[in-house]
Amino acid sequence: MKAPVVLPSRPLEALRELTQARVGLGRSGASMPTDALLAFTLDHARARDAVHTAFDAPHLVAGLAGLGLQVIEVSSQARNRRDYLRRPDLGRMLDVDSRRALEQQGGGASELVIVVGDGLSPAAVNVHAVELVRHLALRLTEAKIPFGRAVVAAGARVALGDEIGAVLGARMVAMLIGERPGLSAPDSLGVYLTFAPRIGLTDERRNCVSNIHGAGLSYEQAAFKIAWLVREGIARQVTGVALKDESGIASMPPGRSIGRLSPRAVFSRKVD
Repeated sequence: MKAPVVLPSRPLEALRELTQARVGLGRSGASMPTDALLAFTLDHARARDAVHTAFDAPHLVAGLAGLGLQVIEVSSQARNRRDYLRRPDLGRMLDVDSRRALEQQGGGASELVIVVGDGLSPAAVNVHAVELVRHLALRLTEAKIPFGRAVVAAGARVALGDEIGAVLGARMVAMLIGERPGLSAPDSLGVYLTFAPRIGLTDERRNCVSNIHGAGLSYEQAAFKIAWLVREGIARQVTGVALKDESGIASMPPGRSIGRLSPRAVFSRKVD
């Protein structure tokens, strides 16, 4: 006879330890309890604030320059946050002055160009981008992947990295960008990798490492995966659906467990 299955005495409490999703909130009459409603309202406000947080380009430029990178500032054709949110297409194209400035830099870029864009959560970029690049630089150096240029882009959508990479003659572009804020993660950073960037590419040509934030993927874990994808992408001359992440969770460096990620998929979170 099989031993009886022993269920936890408080199953909802056990489930909450595994996810930040709102489960088992309870009720008060026909409504949610007041504490659950207030928590939801606060998280919603934080998500909205993350979208409208000012992009701290001077902080990012100084931080990246402090890592020894040559930093260039550019802007998309979205002139303000209102245009950016209403016209995603403008965030995918450089403005005239920015494109001219990049063209004056000339070609001959490194294997990899790092682009830091505000995206839909400038708050995430302001907090996480420099530290992630610091960890990533160590991994790229170990892998003997040349890099040295970074571009800080205001009003950026993911595809803006394609034009930047093409103008600079990069073999691969890594776009660090603020992800669409969620109720459990208003400051989540994503990194999109594209081999042979050029205008007109679509999302199946990219790899994404997502959910980089305080309760998600740590800097070290994210840098490990990004460096693996960069190395393999350049070696195989592909990214996107043709390049599967085979870095292996078991091979990842010690760090924060990824068991408490938000309910969204780790590598498929949508920015645009």
